[in-house]
Amino acid sequence: MPRVSGKAKTRKAVAKRFKVTGTGKILRRKQGKRHLAQCKNRKRKRNLGKATLVSDADLRNVRENLPFA
Repeated sequence: MPRVSGKAKTRKAVAKRFKVTGTGKILRRKQGKRHLAQCKNRKRKRNLGKATLVSDADLRNVRENLPFA
């Protein structure tokens, strides 16, 4: 969604889901740990709990919604 001229606002829904590191990289949580966890092994669930970097394909869209990050 392109922005028109004016004041850039932070998309609060995006700000709650992503974290910007000190070096400027953007972290996200992994999906797949909320339910149906019974069939997943411990190692898989443990690794799903860790944060990971946002992919290059999604990076531009996330940065547009976090103008001050």
